[in-house]
Amino acid sequence: QVQLVESGGGLVQAGGSLRLSCAASGRNFSSYNMGWFRQAPGKERKFVTAINWSGSDTYYIDSVKGRFTISRDNDKNTVYLQMNNLKPEDTAVYFCATHSRPFRPLRLTDFGSWGQGTQVTVSS
Repeated sequence: QVQLVESGGGLVQAGGSLRLSCAASGRNFSSYNMGWFRQAPGKERKFVTAINWSGSDTYYIDSVKGRFTISRDNDKNTVYLQMNNLKPEDTAVYFCATHSRPFRPLRLTDFGSWGQGTQVTVSS
């Protein structure tokens, strides 16, 4: 089973950037699709973006398209989330998760192992 640890969160002003990392330990990281979710205070956790096992295919929710970029380095067992032009509404705890089913169609119920999350706070 894969264990995930997120890092890179912090406090940033609107318009700023952060790069989140999700480091995986365990076997066969490169066989998993990976996703990022976020949970704002008092709200449910929501899907943000996903990348397939090879990095050749991605999904983004509309509100982050053109601002966020997901990528992965299978040699380092790490998936990244580059977040640019951050907005106050991006404030949330960000989680990464594994996904081991076919990438398309992407089913959010197929995400499995979760990290502990990293806090992102965007001030206006």
